[in-house]
Amino acid sequence: MALDDWLFGLKIVSAIGCGLVAGIFFAFSTFVMKALAQQPSASGIATMQVINITVINPLFMTAFLGTGVACLVVAIASLLKWQHVGSGYGLAGCLLYLIGSIGVTIAGNVPLNNALAVVKPDGLEATKVWSTYLDSWTLWNHVRTIASIAATTLLTLAISRSAGSS
Repeated sequence: MALDDWLFGLKIVSAIGCGLVAGIFFAFSTFVMKALAQQPSASGIATMQVINITVINPLFMTAFLGTGVACLVVAIASLLKWQHVGSGYGLAGCLLYLIGSIGVTIAGNVPLNNALAVVKPDGLEATKVWSTYLDSWTLWNHVRTIASIAATTLLTLAISRSAGSS
């Protein structure tokens, strides 16, 4: 298999991974967090604490971080093959995923999750902490959702452009 074929396949894997992760983030932005917000604070906190533990599983981590690794390779290849049609789309899509999805998760959502992990759901400050958490976490999740959708779109354009130039 030629290097260009391998890279083309990796772009497809990256686009599918970005789309899969975008769908997960979209679900949280459009209905999961809204449903949790309608619960009493203690119930919402306890449920989110469980979600934050169970999300660390091989399937999700492979989709989330595996897509990041694929994007990193595609981004480097796009820089090295800058003259090829679609390289700019591939690089932009990969950077959007790496910064807007993984970077935002690390800098925004994970610290909020870590802070929520130590909250006693029925504690005195729980309602205030939960309200702040819901607003901040959901805002950062909207950013991740948009970045992942845009990354999927740009990688799809990279694929179509490079396929069209063959």
